[in-house]
Amino acid sequence: MYAAIRQGKAKTGMAEELTRRIKEGAIPIISGVEGFMGYYVVYAPDDTVTAISLFNNFAGAEEANRRALAWIEKDLAPLLTGPATAMAGPVIVHTLA
Repeated sequence: MYAAIRQGKAKTGMAEELTRRIKEGAIPIISGVEGFMGYYVVYAPDDTVTAISLFNNFAGAEEANRRALAWIEKDLAPLLTGPATAMAGPVIVHTLA
């Protein structure tokens, strides 16, 4: 299993608009990548937004980040305080209930 992780800092008060845009824009883009397994977004109290996508191959994780960063730059940039960052790699520990 591989994770693609993107992170950015939202402008204060943008949680609802970010949620709407992510549901309408990012989910269709990320879920269409080959090997897609899951997608999670965490909105921290300090307005840091972290998106985690899971894939069954590294190529899918890298492709998801490529597509997501392009989409973020085009559609989310006005809601963020600066550029988003991205990384991908193997999941070395995981568990489910």
